[in-house]
Amino acid sequence: MGIGADGWPGLSEQAQALVLGADVVIGAPRQLGYLPADVPAVAWPSPLLPGLDALLAEHEGHRVCVLASGDPFLSGVGSTLVAHGYEVEALPALSSVTLARARLGWSAEETEVVTLVGRSSARVARVLAPLRRVLVLGADAAALRSLLTVRGYGESELFALENLGGPEERISDGWTGDPGPLTVFALECTGPALPLIGIPDEVYAHDGQLTKRDLRVSALARLAPTPGELLWDVGAGAGSVGIEWSRMHGLNRAIAIEREPERAERIGRNAVDLGVPELEVVTGEAPEALSALPEPDAVFIGGGVTLPGVLDACLATGARVVAHGVTLEAEQVLARTYDQYGGELLRIAVERAAPLGGFTGWTPARTVTQWSSQ
Repeated sequence: MGIGADGWPGLSEQAQALVLGADVVIGAPRQLGYLPADVPAVAWPSPLLPGLDALLAEHEGHRVCVLASGDPFLSGVGSTLVAHGYEVEALPALSSVTLARARLGWSAEETEVVTLVGRSSARVARVLAPLRRVLVLGADAAALRSLLTVRGYGESELFALENLGGPEERISDGWTGDPGPLTVFALECTGPALPLIGIPDEVYAHDGQLTKRDLRVSALARLAPTPGELLWDVGAGAGSVGIEWSRMHGLNRAIAIEREPERAERIGRNAVDLGVPELEVVTGEAPEALSALPEPDAVFIGGGVTLPGVLDACLATGARVVAHGVTLEAEQVLARTYDQYGGELLRIAVERAAPLGGFTGWTPARTVTQWSSQ
């Protein structure tokens, strides 16, 4: 049952009848406080997830009404219940996103929504782009302001929309003050552009082990990400391929596997800086480090194709595989793989114009052999 900041009076007659007809109503203390005093009510455990199933088991066979803020399926408990296998019938109220767009005159098509409920504020960095309109849910005001300033978006317009739909609704400057917990932040972006893929090499912190931009874009084109897929980035180096895979869609996931602890720690920092803090970093050596990982949809091998068992373990997953090699030994492995499995085998040579005396000449980078399975 969705309930807004207008509380009990804001519920329809149908919604009020369902609440009053329930054997027990479960919700957050704030939501339960909206109800008549004689309604049998139980607060969610804190933390929620460890105690959720036990609480619902106590009321098995009873008519249970669960309260949610606005739309139960917008970063709400409705999604959690369905994910845990419960059958639900939902009666949503207006969501905070709908109310915020109505107050600002923003269309759904032009508005990006980022939820930080139980998540890192770094997620906002993925969607920052000039002139973009963004609604941020569940943000800590200080953390959000700091992130925007550090990313060069300190000149953006930022609004704080508090208690939307309730008697204490207020819209104020999001850069100042201390907004309450029921606040949606609205951002009209002004700042530097950063592409989702093909990010300049100098943006990444690295020690030289970095899949350079031109090669990275070629690899991603053949990895062919679609929303919701999982990538293994094996021998991840600076993590650039897994990071840009994740940046292409909010549902994309990536696991970076790197044997050097210092590089693994650096991958985590790069992921946070570029707005994909959920990227998982596994410190270990392939193929052993791959055995316990969830099955991928695609695999990039940026280093380690000559290590026994690495390529075989990745091919055994049935995922799309792209592998790079820069040595003669790695090239031989990829040539044999091409003979056995087909796919596509390329040699990519990149040369960049640079000053040469008083003229301009070409400076070649190492030639890379790329094999892709399909």
